[in-house]
Amino acid sequence: MRNAKTPASGTADGVDYHWSPVIAVALSTFTVVSSEMMPVGLLTPISDTLSVSDGVTGLSLTITGLIAAAVSPFVPALIGRRDRKRVLVAFMTLLSLANALTAVAPGFPVLAFARTVLGISMGVVWGLAAGLGPRLADGPRTAPATTIIFSGVSIASVLGVPLGTYIAAFLGWRAAFWALALLGMVVVAVLVRTLPALPVHERSRLDGIVDALRNRGVAAGLAITALVVFGHFTGYTYVRPVLETDAGLSAGLIAVCLLVYGLAGVVGNFTLGPLAGRYPKGAVASALAGVVTAALLLPFAVAGAVTVLLVLVVWGVSYGGVSVSTQTWVRTADPARIEASAALWAGVFNASIALGAFAGGLVIDNAGDRAVMFSAGSITLVGLIVAVASRPRPTVPCPSRSRRERPAAADCAG
Repeated sequence: MRNAKTPASGTADGVDYHWSPVIAVALSTFTVVSSEMMPVGLLTPISDTLSVSDGVTGLSLTITGLIAAAVSPFVPALIGRRDRKRVLVAFMTLLSLANALTAVAPGFPVLAFARTVLGISMGVVWGLAAGLGPRLADGPRTAPATTIIFSGVSIASVLGVPLGTYIAAFLGWRAAFWALALLGMVVVAVLVRTLPALPVHERSRLDGIVDALRNRGVAAGLAITALVVFGHFTGYTYVRPVLETDAGLSAGLIAVCLLVYGLAGVVGNFTLGPLAGRYPKGAVASALAGVVTAALLLPFAVAGAVTVLLVLVVWGVSYGGVSVSTQTWVRTADPARIEASAALWAGVFNASIALGAFAGGLVIDNAGDRAVMFSAGSITLVGLIVAVASRPRPTVPCPSRSRRERPAAADCAG
């Protein structure tokens, strides 16, 4: 395999179009998201073992997300011109160690420390992986490559969280985190074997973050991402208590529900991903509309397993397309700063996970299950309104012209 020739812009010229590097990065996102989300499927047993409330256990997601959010935007500047392949390998190794520490945690303080280390690893991996599609594939292959990379997110819901729930049912929740630690080392080996060198010839600057934020399309995309992810995790983090208490489902049936949700997420990723490549606004609006509908309907669908599953299918299909469609929106708005805008997007995404899990914990502990779902739907609805009112049009610098000849502000950067 020949290495990609990687100019400072972050795009790839003359890249080898084998798909194995893209799949390797998808395995990384799968492992990262499985590690981050595993407490969702194991919330009750972890709470029981560590003698803390569901809301406190939910903070394990908040801690991880906040740390990842703080790290992600600064990843390009912090790692400088270091080969991106080497950085990914190093931090995937650290992620495996964090999962191993989680598996042996005797109490919540150690668990919190392990999740902090996980957050640092996630921040770096997310900050790089989100923008690697255009570097590993070019032209018409960029959208499929990005879709495959983000398929790791939705497939993690199919295989990661549900499988972890099954493992925990038979071997305990600690075994699920040992499995994640082992999986992480397997992914490290795959990255070493398949990923080409990914050097950068110019050091990224911190002011690149400000430049990206000044782009109106990027700012709108980040706001939409923040609202939908915040809303989703306000509700989804606590979906197990809702299904246990309101729907009266057993642990085994809840695992089936999470599996169905995850399968629907894969469908959503591969349906909305290609659509986002052509119509990013339509894909984003469709995804958010589905999340709003499902979150608001779930409290009324708890009379039986069938209605619960139908709502979770809608939720899964919709949220399965959120990552790829919102990232495509941001990339479309600023194709000249892919790595910087992708790192910002990853930071916003993870901060929203953290805040959503935290907000949901407050709501469910103080107002109950229905209130947490209504809150999730309402927050996401605001994101849908922003998406409908905005557009991811690329912005370019305005030429020096008279005011009368100057292009519309929506078409100009700054």
